[in-house]
Amino acid sequence: MTKLLFSSLLLLFSFCANADELTGRVVDVSSGDNITIVDATNTEFKVRLSGIDAPEKQQPFGMESKKSLSDLINGKEVTVNWIKRDYHKRVVGKVLLKKVDVNLEQVKRGMAWVFKHFMDDPYSQDQADYVDAQEEAENRHLGLWTQSDPIPPWEYRRHD
Repeated sequence: MTKLLFSSLLLLFSFCANADELTGRVVDVSSGDNITIVDATNTEFKVRLSGIDAPEKQQPFGMESKKSLSDLINGKEVTVNWIKRDYHKRVVGKVLLKKVDVNLEQVKRGMAWVFKHFMDDPYSQDQADYVDAQEEAENRHLGLWTQSDPIPPWEYRRHD
């Protein structure tokens, strides 16, 4: 048991050590899960919200998802906790407005799916919170969950 605990702590600390933090003002919201921020040095960063996938703009609720995210953070100072860049060279991370997890807020509002395919291992508390939030949004028929059979964006993109 001690060995398992030690291994878990080591993994947690190595994850934290590899994480980076970026702070800046949101200057553009291009979709329900993509933003552009500018930091204090006036450097621009494209950011992909991790762990979620919002409807494409052409999909039902695509524009509503974008508006939801824009209403929440456009023009505001945010912090991005990130650990990687994607194949588009975007920073991928959790966006925080003060202490509010913006990624989670999009899921709670029914404006994004939990994107389990790209969630990092090991399964984190954030991931559990996102899954719970999606189930709650589905049960309450919020946002995209007002549709009888919403098509996840990863399936939509495959047929587009």
